[in-house]
Amino acid sequence: MVATPGLLRNGPRPLHASGAQLRSAVMKTSPDAVDFAQQLLEAVSGAGSPADADRRVLQAIAEACGGTQACVWRPATPHWTLVAAYPRPLAAPPEAVAEALDRHAPVSLAGWSAAPLPQDPHALQPDLLAVEAAVDPQRLGELTGVAHAARGVARSLGRGERLDELLGISLAWSASSDTRALLETMAESATRIFDADRATIFLWDRAAKKLVGRPALGMPDNELTIPEDAGVVGKVVQSGETLRVCPREIEKYIDRATDAKTGYRTESLLCVPLDAPGGDRLGAFELINKRGQGGAPGEFTDDDAAGLAEFAYLAAAAVSSAQQVEDLLEQRDTLVDQAASGVRMLGDSPPIVALRSTIDRVAESDLSVLVLGENGTGKEVVAQSLHFRSKRRSAPLLAVNCAAIAESLLESELFGHEAGAFTDARESRAGKFELADGGTLLLDEIGDMSLAGQAKLLRVLEDKTVVRVGGAEERRVDVRVVAATNRDLSERVHEKSFREDLFYRLCVVTLELPPLRERGEDVVLLAEHFLRSFGQSRGRKPPKLSAAAKKRLVAHNWPGNVRELRNLMERVAYLTDGPTIGPEDLSIVDRGSAGAAGGGGLDDYFDGSLTDATYAFQRAYIDHCVDHSRGNVAAAARKLGLHRSNLYRKMRQLGLDDGATMDEGGTTDEHG
Repeated sequence: MVATPGLLRNGPRPLHASGAQLRSAVMKTSPDAVDFAQQLLEAVSGAGSPADADRRVLQAIAEACGGTQACVWRPATPHWTLVAAYPRPLAAPPEAVAEALDRHAPVSLAGWSAAPLPQDPHALQPDLLAVEAAVDPQRLGELTGVAHAARGVARSLGRGERLDELLGISLAWSASSDTRALLETMAESATRIFDADRATIFLWDRAAKKLVGRPALGMPDNELTIPEDAGVVGKVVQSGETLRVCPREIEKYIDRATDAKTGYRTESLLCVPLDAPGGDRLGAFELINKRGQGGAPGEFTDDDAAGLAEFAYLAAAAVSSAQQVEDLLEQRDTLVDQAASGVRMLGDSPPIVALRSTIDRVAESDLSVLVLGENGTGKEVVAQSLHFRSKRRSAPLLAVNCAAIAESLLESELFGHEAGAFTDARESRAGKFELADGGTLLLDEIGDMSLAGQAKLLRVLEDKTVVRVGGAEERRVDVRVVAATNRDLSERVHEKSFREDLFYRLCVVTLELPPLRERGEDVVLLAEHFLRSFGQSRGRKPPKLSAAAKKRLVAHNWPGNVRELRNLMERVAYLTDGPTIGPEDLSIVDRGSAGAAGGGGLDDYFDGSLTDATYAFQRAYIDHCVDHSRGNVAAAARKLGLHRSNLYRKMRQLGLDDGATMDEGGTTDEHG
């Protein structure tokens, strides 16, 4: 970051871009980016020395990031070199600097944020900008790009107006995640800046040993594919050297076959390598036919070559970033598809078939959905199915257990809080509504929410805005709400313990899940599914259920529904080594019809010895407490009068779920 004498002599100059379209694109990228760039230019131009210019730029970046210190470090052997610092030198680089160098991307770590500066073509590694503040990596990357582009604009002021707009262009590029559209935008900008007739960016497909050029006017799909070592572009890609061809030498370098296909005649060209900030060669940037005077062919100059090299350097960084974003989006879509394919309401019983049909009909809408059903019937799976079959599938799906959070903390959990809003609120934090923006929020056990919480929730659902605890700013959110409960909300409305207006706001669509005891042969289908799943995780062939075992499964009342069945099959899969599971392997505690309602008596445990009955009761009672606590083992332990670690140990002794999928915040298994 060094101010050039030319810039200091010229004094501050206004930042401008050619055309309202470019300015509009920059403003869409970041509303304050142009103002920040102008601030940097004025700071540098008003400096009295290169060192003073460095300090002013770092001061502006530190203030923009909300920090008090900024610096630039250069990797060197054996020690790093401090290039510049504000307000005072540092003895050693912060940890974030090395991390940003390793990742080749902005990072925030241990109170510092760092990002690589665009790399000098002659340097082995980029310089690193660091700010003593926790800055969003995307924001820091944008500010770093603005600072670098402003410096580039400052250096080029003496060369004419055409490079003045590189800052605005690079900002517009930084927002693009569509490589094809980005290449077309770059080509249009290059032809205007360098007064050329056409421009094409060739990307190197190393695996296929070819170069793919876009845009290629006159070619199918606006694309030209050539061998990786063919023609001028191939020479530039292989050698890394700029190649400029004037009209009188053009016949030595080009193949007129391409001109014959397009009906366009090449008279002059300029081609530079397209190297990413990390040094990887992405391809080449080619300009065709410099416009001359009076209709005569023009000739690209040394100044054009230097300018295009700088242009290509910024372009390569944008292309590399866009490709990374495209790769991440592709990976995200793949993961979403995998998650969606794994979310299924298994079963062939009429209630489940009807439920799947209803989910398919309402998933694409934004209607609020109320999911009713006993504990363990799969309410969370319904929420997942609605989410992954909707247009929101790539956005977050979050869940909040309204019964497991203290009333005093529920508002903060849902709506967030500002620093200092209450004791221990040391920093601002977004709530679940903000975090789920664009996606889906499952409010589980909505029937246990306090009346005060219900009133605040109703306001958010109606206004689509949240206000953090201790704050005044209204933040718009776009969230689809799926509410779930095992309680009779109509009865709670009658009892005045649930708001009638909220009830009608939530139950636009109501989905009622049948208990497992009413699903007939679905019990066997689900049991076999769980056995296959646990068999794969154990690395063994899943055991088969005997006819007698199937009969016993169907006859059982399943007070814990699908969750109880899943836990039973997990125990069987890990504790049974034989190829077949008989009824004696199931160890089902049959609590009868009273068990479904939470009853049960001594008759339930009369089968076997006293030890067997004690064993069965302990298993049943711990299962009951964990289910009643919605998988919150800490809450179940308190109810049982045990320490949480003792409860885990007892569960393992009894062959129950060892808590691997449970924590203090609840459980999230396949059938919720």
